[in-house]
Amino acid sequence: MNEIILKKLMEIEEKYQVKVLYAVESGSRAWGFPSKDSDYDVRFIYIHQPQWYLSIDPQGIGAKRDVIEVPINDLLDISGWEITKALRLFRKSNPPLLEWMRSNIIYFQKYSFIDKLRSLESEVFYPNASLYHYLNMAKNNYREYLQGSEVKIKKYFYVLRPVLACKWIEEHKTVPPIDFQELLQAMILEGYLKKEIEHLLERKIIGDELDIEPRIQVINDFLESEMIRLEEYIQTLSIEIEDPTKKLDNLFRDILKEVWG
Repeated sequence: MNEIILKKLMEIEEKYQVKVLYAVESGSRAWGFPSKDSDYDVRFIYIHQPQWYLSIDPQGIGAKRDVIEVPINDLLDISGWEITKALRLFRKSNPPLLEWMRSNIIYFQKYSFIDKLRSLESEVFYPNASLYHYLNMAKNNYREYLQGSEVKIKKYFYVLRPVLACKWIEEHKTVPPIDFQELLQAMILEGYLKKEIEHLLERKIIGDELDIEPRIQVINDFLESEMIRLEEYIQTLSIEIEDPTKKLDNLFRDILKEVWG
């Protein structure tokens, strides 16, 4: 599959006259709980040639789109963000971007971009933004999938993971790990709850059909209480960070010169 993905990235470079800087797996494969039929969710960051940036129209407006999206099929979902879009989102501690930076499935990496971005992460990370993102994700997924007496039990992971990510941020004030098992081991104490989650995870990974089944009450109780507690915790936060725009501007200019000369 790696060869197919690399071929697609080369085709994108040729078609759009860009250079791919970084490409990774996101979604359930990167999170550590893929199903047997999971597709490949490839996300990448790219840079245009200098003249693309030297115009009176800003990036992302009209014909100057700042995303590249390839038509989705049953096997491959691939899309990318232009570098300045990625840097603006990095400035806001955008959780999906921070997850891409932590993916352990890297399909392509070239130039110094991602290393320089990682070196700024501790200065830029804004816990409030990530907490709001993950908590809203958990609440929305819980509301949609897990409130009946019978539920889509594989959806537990799409609520558990953001809740555990919130707990990590609360405790460590850093970007949470992308791997679900790492979050689980760090944030849930040994006991009945953890055993139930681990059993569910084993079933999902080996390919058991996880469709409509009775709700797992111990997990529901944990999720409900944690979402209420985290909502209250977020209201107490008052964290300020120094504006990183100048450093990100310099990073962009450095990479533009490095890639295109």
